[in-house]
Amino acid sequence: MPGKIIIEAENLSYERGGEMIIDGFSFQIERGQFVGIIGPNGGGKSTLLKLIIGLLQPTGGSVKLFGKNPQSKEARRRMAYVAQRGGNIDGQFPATVEEVVRSGLALRSHGSVDRALKALEITALRLRTLSHLSGGERQRVLLARALVSDPELLVLDEPTDGLDPESRDDLFATLRKLKKERHVTILFVSHDVHVVAREADAALCLRHELICHGHEACYLKRNDLRNVFHAHHEEIAQHHAE
Repeated sequence: MPGKIIIEAENLSYERGGEMIIDGFSFQIERGQFVGIIGPNGGGKSTLLKLIIGLLQPTGGSVKLFGKNPQSKEARRRMAYVAQRGGNIDGQFPATVEEVVRSGLALRSHGSVDRALKALEITALRLRTLSHLSGGERQRVLLARALVSDPELLVLDEPTDGLDPESRDDLFATLRKLKKERHVTILFVSHDVHVVAREADAALCLRHELICHGHEACYLKRNDLRNVFHAHHEEIAQHHAE
């Protein structure tokens, strides 16, 4: 139901080698939100993502998924994660699209491969191997594999990395459709402030500390943006202009 808290962090911190990577983050993400994580390289984006999904343990504070420890069986069952560029998926591995998508059922005993293929508009590709797909098509396959188990939370690390602008726009159009039709909560990392401002309902803006969390407008219109990227808005707009 709307307003239900999916992700909750309280004074979340992570220290590595004497360096504070994540410093006292507190925030909540509600069901059905489309939230971007934005910040400079080395600012803690991927670390925060790994803390949220339980790949890293906090050194201070806490983070919960669905009110549970992210490493719990229940939390893992209700979320799906797509790593940057597919993580360890080998594009030359001789598996078909259908076989890759079906592998996403490993954590759950039910789900529909056909439904996932249809949702990502890749039904016609089901018998192709990964090596015969474009970058955009391959990313859709990875999303379908994540969605086949009907997760409530979808977590994406740089989902458009390596995609051309048309494929990127198509992918976000698909994510918006999933959010609307399935009420999936989506959390994604991006290095592009304009993508976050255009696509996200809200954003976590960080540089080791949490600069801002809220409506995406604050990331383009408030002085907080300079604190994150060490630049003026005009410089950032020029840097990300296509």
